[in-house]
Amino acid sequence: MQAILLEKPGQFSPITVSEPDRPGPGQALVRPHVMGICGTDVGGYLGKMPFFGYPRIIGHELGVEVLEIGEGVQHVRSGDRCSIEPYLNCGRCYACRRGATNTCQFNQTFGVMCDGGLQERFLIRADKLHVGNGLEFEQLALVETLAIGCHACDRGGPVAGDRVLIIGAGPIGLAALEFVKLTGAEVTVMDLVPSRLEFCRQNYQIAHTIAYRDDDSALEETSRITDGDRFAVVIDATGNHRSMSAALGHVAQTGTLVYVGISDQTLQFPHVAMHKPELTIKASRNALPRDFARIIELIAGGQIRTQPWITHRTNFADLINDFPTYTQADSGVVKAVVELC
Repeated sequence: MQAILLEKPGQFSPITVSEPDRPGPGQALVRPHVMGICGTDVGGYLGKMPFFGYPRIIGHELGVEVLEIGEGVQHVRSGDRCSIEPYLNCGRCYACRRGATNTCQFNQTFGVMCDGGLQERFLIRADKLHVGNGLEFEQLALVETLAIGCHACDRGGPVAGDRVLIIGAGPIGLAALEFVKLTGAEVTVMDLVPSRLEFCRQNYQIAHTIAYRDDDSALEETSRITDGDRFAVVIDATGNHRSMSAALGHVAQTGTLVYVGISDQTLQFPHVAMHKPELTIKASRNALPRDFARIIELIAGGQIRTQPWITHRTNFADLINDFPTYTQADSGVVKAVVELC
């Protein structure tokens, strides 16, 4: 059976792996049809993702077909189309006992900490399958990205009338944008890449965008757009430690800053920048099961459109050659997907 292995940063190799066993109790055998390429995958390829282990078969944003189910599995059946919730939590630790399965102490994210979906067939815990039979496989492959944005929005807690700044208009930033807009908050987007800001203006009718700069010009734009108040909620989806350190400057007094991007660098800011305005700083990791079910319903109901996101496509045979181009800032990639079958 064919698979693609990320042996080390910058090096993919085609490999042959054994056929999976028949599914045991609580398991399902699935065939991946579409895989989304995530910032985590890019970070793993570049050697900049702190949670990544090598060698690794990547792939955690997946639209799959159920081939066979094991004993005791009732909520899915053969032939179902599903999205995968890739956070393989233990169910026993402090976080899991509190329902925070996204932050499980012993979490193994599929395709990051254990081998993932860039192969012809694989076994998965059936409780991590979310049925979406009315959706296309590529829509199901984008559910996990949307779920991360959904959870980040929930962590920030914006409400109608709030001014919200999203820093970073990649897939995770766009996912957060989808859910912030559903709250009725007013959204501003900041990014380094002009084409991404134009994408937001054209596809999401975002009135205010800010070009990211290391000088004070971005702070001046924040002040102008908000009449000096700054933003009630700021969501930083960049994974860039300089952006993440500077993000406090855009937060209003008593506001909330959410870090959803991940960096392996140290963040630095003076304590007074957080203390004086009494800011709340939160991390946002992964997503919750309820987010997946909600998103499948929103896509099915037409409230979220995934089609504008997909700017690049490749297939199993061409992935190794195409992947390096997706890491380049001038590539124009918003979202790339791999058609596996």
